[in-house]
Amino acid sequence: MRFLAGLVGAAMIGLILLDAFEAVLLPRRVTHAYRLIRLFYSTAWPAWKFMAAFVSSPRRRESFLSAFAPLSFLMIFVSWACGLILSFAFLHWAFQTQMAAADAARTHISYLYFSGVTFFTVGYGDLSPLDAVGRFLAVFEAGLGFAFLALVLSYHPILAQAFSQREIMISLLDARGGSPPTAEQVLVRSQPSRRPEVLISYFLQWETWSAEVLERCLSFPVLALYRSQHDNQSWLAALTVILDTSALAICGAGGHDVYQARLTFAMARHAAVDLCLIFKIHPQAPEPNRLSPERFQILIERLKAAGGVLSPETTNAEPAEITAIETRLTELRGMYEPFVTGMSHYLSFTLPPFYPERQLADNWQTSAWMPRVPGIRELPGQDTSTISRGDHFV
Repeated sequence: MRFLAGLVGAAMIGLILLDAFEAVLLPRRVTHAYRLIRLFYSTAWPAWKFMAAFVSSPRRRESFLSAFAPLSFLMIFVSWACGLILSFAFLHWAFQTQMAAADAARTHISYLYFSGVTFFTVGYGDLSPLDAVGRFLAVFEAGLGFAFLALVLSYHPILAQAFSQREIMISLLDARGGSPPTAEQVLVRSQPSRRPEVLISYFLQWETWSAEVLERCLSFPVLALYRSQHDNQSWLAALTVILDTSALAICGAGGHDVYQARLTFAMARHAAVDLCLIFKIHPQAPEPNRLSPERFQILIERLKAAGGVLSPETTNAEPAEITAIETRLTELRGMYEPFVTGMSHYLSFTLPPFYPERQLADNWQTSAWMPRVPGIRELPGQDTSTISRGDHFV
């Protein structure tokens, strides 16, 4: 029995150390399925979402969901610490470590207590090993305790910095694309047919941001579960808007120069596909259709009415040419919508539409004390007579 306990303890130590190395130190995607941290998230996150379904208020539900990521960070480290303490207790019991203590029986509780104070380097001195094997295990466990503490202290600041850098572009989209952002608002406010350099600069920034999101989620997958500061914003919504806007620009809604739009679309789609692979998410067709033929016609009419968006060729295009644009846009949407839809279901995010159903004030235009800040000027595409305060600020 003690031999089996020793094998179990040694195996648990090896698995926990490998899991911690892959999760914290290894800056690349891990492909094998046998991981303790993956087992944790595959069971804990669905259970958390199930409990969130019983929260009636959308705002409180979002707050409840946002608490999972930081709590999971703590639960993972607590699980690793408890697993290592229990594993070393198994080893001490398996080797029957001789202890200098008043309790000569050396019960299971004694070994567990000794393993705990050794791991956290408390060192009360009421229990101390006498034989060589016990002393080696104690020194090894104490060293792991120091390393574990350093891991906790260093991992969280890096994760917090990655989260803050990710949120910068999401915050910039507030004034550029609305709250929540939509592709139609990005195009209307940037006026690409009059100022093509504005939209091109956006595409350059978005390409870099998409690559950074992908690389950071490869290194820290838990970062994808961290939700944005505002309820009407998310990194997945931002990525979807980038893809929507790039697809529209490629189809002729962003000026004649579509080179950078193609590069941005490629990088953003790469991020969407690889993130689905990381979380083992199966692509799903959007239901209902995000841009049905009727909604596509509405989108085209809105872009025409705004002015400064569509090129003269597109504005005066024949119905057959508009149909060709719709067909091309449908092909591009089929390359990314199943992936972002699958992630939206997994992460409990809401994908943005192509155009807002009703005009809301941007986050920067409101405050907790007044529905709309007086004296501000509307951005292109905004109608101040119809702007209302978002429900998320009530």
